[in-house]
Amino acid sequence: MGKKSKRGSGPRPGSNRAERVAARKERQAAAMAPPPRPFAGLAAECDLVALRSFVASATARLDLVESGTDRNDVSLATILPGAVPALVRDVDGGPEGLVAMQTDPEPEDLAAGLAEAIDWATRAAPGADYAPAGTDKTLAELIAPDSAFDIVVHDDFSWWFPPGTDVPAEIADMLQRANDSIMPTARLTPKSGVGAPWWVDAGERAHLRWVRPESEDDLMNALARLHAAGHLTLGEGSRFAGSFRTHGLLVPVFDLDNELHHEEWSDGLNQFDEWLTEALEQTGDLSTAELRSRDGIRGRQVTLR
Repeated sequence: MGKKSKRGSGPRPGSNRAERVAARKERQAAAMAPPPRPFAGLAAECDLVALRSFVASATARLDLVESGTDRNDVSLATILPGAVPALVRDVDGGPEGLVAMQTDPEPEDLAAGLAEAIDWATRAAPGADYAPAGTDKTLAELIAPDSAFDIVVHDDFSWWFPPGTDVPAEIADMLQRANDSIMPTARLTPKSGVGAPWWVDAGERAHLRWVRPESEDDLMNALARLHAAGHLTLGEGSRFAGSFRTHGLLVPVFDLDNELHHEEWSDGLNQFDEWLTEALEQTGDLSTAELRSRDGIRGRQVTLR
């Protein structure tokens, strides 16, 4: 007598197990998908990502859309004392708002959290504790979408306090530790003006992190073309180290000889910028060598929040 055929090992459609399996697949797909772009639609998107992800000490005056209040003096900052989202202080010209990109805890929705902090900073009294009441405004309704940032990079965190202000004794040690953590940093400007390249001297090596606005697939294909052609370089003393994702954007990273000042990388930066622009304009299929290059580049890619 023949054996009974075995039923399929998969879950029965409509069963609880089938629902759990489907939910697990959805979570896995979400984990593998590129993160959303919280600052999409703003001309300063790439710099916002840099200030949020890896720049230590910098500020930038915001070009605000009409806020409905008399206060338009609000600046963006990398981080504020206590990692608070925002504060308002008295300066010679009147109240000044400071809004942080790096906070603890960080909001689940970065765009909404930043919009809430900016809106609060236009209204709160100097010295008030941050206590947002919520806002229905988006970033594009608060920051002029086409405005670029005039970023000031600082060597320390003395800008936390208005000029002439004595540093409170209870935070003097924290301020010194924060100052000691800062590495020499500079924002470079490519000839094309595309993206946000940031140089930092990390000690044994310097690095260039170039936040790019293109889609990941387009940028990966362009990098693969350059690698196969021997052009994935900023010149002598540089090495392509890989790339990382953060806030929906891809960031190519180069290790650099730190004996060279950041300004000495301008020629190499502009040559690579020209090559990359040309590679991005190519739309044909990748060659076998370029496909291998893309696989190698993807293998060194990581994702940051």
